[in-house]
Amino acid sequence: MKPTPFGYVKAASLPQALDLLARHGEEAQILAGGQSLIPTLNMRLSAPRLLIDISGLADLSGIAVAGDILRIGALTRHAEVEKSELVARHAPLIAAAMPHVAHPAIRNRGTFGGSLALADPAAELPACCLALAATMIVQAPSGSRRIAARDFFKGLFETALEAGEVLTAIEIPIAVPGQVFAFEELARRHGDYAIVGIAATARKAADGTLSDIRLAYLNLESRPVLAGKAAAALAGTTGDAAAVTAAQDALAGEASPHADLNATPETRLHLARVLLGRAVARLIA
Repeated sequence: MKPTPFGYVKAASLPQALDLLARHGEEAQILAGGQSLIPTLNMRLSAPRLLIDISGLADLSGIAVAGDILRIGALTRHAEVEKSELVARHAPLIAAAMPHVAHPAIRNRGTFGGSLALADPAAELPACCLALAATMIVQAPSGSRRIAARDFFKGLFETALEAGEVLTAIEIPIAVPGQVFAFEELARRHGDYAIVGIAATARKAADGTLSDIRLAYLNLESRPVLAGKAAAALAGTTGDAAAVTAAQDALAGEASPHADLNATPETRLHLARVLLGRAVARLIA
C-alpha cells in the first residue's frame, strides 16, 4: 500500500518544529528515524496531513556525561548507542539490551528517543529506562519539563507527552560501584519483538546481598511495568533458590499479563517467571 497524501517540512531548528506542531495540531506528526512511522503510513494506520522531519537537528543527538548523569539525545541512532563506550561504561543495562533491538538495518536509522516516544510495550528501551529510573526531557513552545520514566509510559503506544511537545533527551543516572545489571528476553527469532523480557538492576554488597532492586518487564502488560513485590521478595537475600521462588510467586500475584497472537496470559506469566530466574542468576554471578 501507499500512504495517503501529506505535506512535508524538514525542520531547520527545534523552535521551527515546535511552531509547526502548534499551528497544525493533530494533523501534524514528527518524523525522526521513521522505522515505526513509515510502515504505519504505508499501511494507512497513520494519516497525518503534515510530516515534520526533525532528523537533521544535531542539537538533539549525541551522548555525553555531565556529573553523575548520562545524557542521550533523543535523535541518537540506536547504532551509535550500541557502539558507545560511554553507554557501555555508565549504562551497561542499555548496552546489553541494544543488540536485541530489531536488526542492524533498523538500528542504523531508528532513534533512541523515537523508541521511547512510540511506547511500544514490546520494545526494549522503555523497560530499560524504567529500570534505570531515567528522566525524559521534553520541550514545548512554553518551555521544557522533566518526566520520570515511571510517569512517562501510560499505556499501549501512550505516553505523558502532551500536544505540541517533543522529546529532546533522556537522562540516566550513571552506574555506581556495586551496581549490577541483567537483561533477558524471549523472542521467536533474534530481532523479533520479544514475547516477554526483563531489565533488572540491583546493588550487590560484598557478601552478595542484593538491595535497591528494580525489575522492569517489557511486553508483560500494555506498558513497561516494575515488579515491585517480586523485587521486595529478593531484597536482603543473596538471590538463592528460595528467594527466587518467593520472587516468582510474588510476581504471579502482582502481574496482569496481556494476551496476543504470541502467548496467552498464562504462558506470558510462565515465561516472565523463567526470565526472572535467569536475570537473578546474572545479577549474582
